[in-house]
Parts: sequence; C-alpha cells; structure tokens
Amino acid sequence: MARITDLDRQLIAALRKDGRTPIATLAEQLGVSRTTVSARLEKLTASGVIMGFTVKIRKDADTAQVRAISFIEVAGTSTDQAIAQLRGFPELHALHTTNGAWDLVVEIACEDLPALDQVLRRIRSVKGVLNSETSVLLSSVIA
Repeated sequence: MARITDLDRQLIAALRKDGRTPIATLAEQLGVSRTTVSARLEKLTASGVIMGFTVKIRKDADTAQVRAISFIEVAGTSTDQAIAQLRGFPELHALHTTNGAWDLVVEIACEDLPALDQVLRRIRSVKGVLNSETSVLLSSVIA
C-alpha cells in the first residue's frame, strides 16, 4: 500500500467535505499545482487508499426510513464466508468486524419495519451466522 503523505491527508480531508471539488480548486486550497493533485488522486485511487467516491443524501430525502445496527455472531472460521454473502445485501450500508461477544456489526437501512424484518431473516439465514441482536436507531444526534 502506498505511503500516505501529509498532502494526501489534506487532499482526502478536502474531498470528504466535498467530493466534487474541482481539481483546480483543490490545488489552490492545498497550495500545489493541478498536476500534483491529479497525480496524488490517481496514486491514491490506484493503490486502493481511495476506494471510490460517494454521495451523501440529506436525511429527510433518504427513502430508508428505518435504520438499525445489528450485532452478529459467526461460527468458528466462517467469518469470511459470512462477510462474502452479506456484501450482496443492498440494505447494508456498512459492515464491520469487531472484537468481544460479537464478530460483525452491520448498519442497515430499509424503507419500513417489514423490510427490516425481511433483511434480518436473510441475515440469520446466512451460513455460519449463529446469533444476532439488532437495535433500531431512533434519531441521530451527531452524524
């Protein structure tokens, strides 16, 4: 993996604020040439440091009205297989490995409670999933 420089960190921070910032504006903000910004972006993307660009949607514009966090216990050495299956679930917005009593933490977003119920049934049917505990998120005080 490529070594991340201070300039790379500044570039990534600027892109987190607005991923559509033009290269010329980024160059001006960072005090470097457009060629430097383009080269750093290309290197960070090619090396996998930057895995992609995304869109943030205003909370009230998102069709996913029900959000939840699910903690998942996986049997023995089947974590990789479970992760591979869970990656195909479009309702999962994030999937994290963790330590402690649970092996995985999943962030879920669905249109309604019946859709959440269906996703939870699908999660529990994944080979290797032993147990899960889910909490519905009521409001976000820091996002």
